[in-house]
Amino acid sequence: WANEAPGVAAVYCIIVGFGKNKPARRLLFEYADIKGEPAVSEVKNINPYLVEAENVVVRSRQKPLCDVPEIGIGNKPIDGGFYLFSTEERDAFLQKEPRAARYFRRWIGSDEFINGWERWCLWLGGEDLETLKEIPLIWERVEAVKKMRLESKRPATRKLAETPTNFLVENMPKSNYLVVPEVSSERRHYIPIGYESPETLASNLVKIIPDATLFLFGVLHSEMHMAWVRYVCGRLESRYRYSKDIVYNNFPFPTAATAEQQAAVETAARAVLDVRAAHQSQAVTASHRLTLPVSLAQLYDPAKMPADLLAAHRTLDRAVDACYGLKKPFASEAKRVAFLFGLYGEMVKKG
Repeated sequence: WANEAPGVAAVYCIIVGFGKNKPARRLLFEYADIKGEPAVSEVKNINPYLVEAENVVVRSRQKPLCDVPEIGIGNKPIDGGFYLFSTEERDAFLQKEPRAARYFRRWIGSDEFINGWERWCLWLGGEDLETLKEIPLIWERVEAVKKMRLESKRPATRKLAETPTNFLVENMPKSNYLVVPEVSSERRHYIPIGYESPETLASNLVKIIPDATLFLFGVLHSEMHMAWVRYVCGRLESRYRYSKDIVYNNFPFPTAATAEQQAAVETAARAVLDVRAAHQSQAVTASHRLTLPVSLAQLYDPAKMPADLLAAHRTLDRAVDACYGLKKPFASEAKRVAFLFGLYGEMVKKG
């Protein structure tokens, strides 16, 4: 779309027609290449998600439809940024006050997790206030957060000023947990997800699942789950916006997988993690002297995804499909999504 703005506008148009009479023919147009010609097929029904499936609507759900662990957001500080630091800011702070070192924790949101850059959080919630008063630079931050909260128009934020070292939402697993970025590029075939240790604090810009098994990781990192994401998730501009109540809680997980099938998914999931780790152990030059590990953004760039990582994902996809009783691949993503909507409809009816 040509325009006078600095960039080129990206506009998405949806044209919906309404009529009293049922159409004589129902035609679906599928584009393998959005710039190419569509494949046209006549179908019995077109549901609200533009696939050949029953007329089901995915509604907000507070708890998972299936027997899987609950997912939630990370930590929400409401701190005015006073407890968050870049690596340079943290180092400068510690030069002035080395006693603060034990209070710093690595901090990740979607951007940090995917692109591999560092931020730090000054976590003081478990410390006695009298102890903190003996460290002037830290106490300045505590007072600044308290002042910011007291000046808020929101009653809940002003109430939070009574405990200035605590966050509004605190979600800190005691063991390794799975991280699902809330926002990520629609260009990627797979949303980069992965495990983090409890020493790292997650922000409210990622979803986390404590004690997630390799089987759960494998299913969530598969083509089956990604097809569901692409059709039902919200969007920030055109980027995926992963949600708890719509995407995760409504996803029809495989419920009849055998122990052997689950083990195959776990083996394939471990292989994906191992291949990723091998690539991330390498370093890339970011400037004349600085080297950085390979990020998930680089590994999952569709134009640069390493062949061994793609192969590991394909093996995982086949293992997950087998858990659904599938013996051959779907002819298209629309067919895969129609299958998932069918499962979803059956599960909802059963309650």
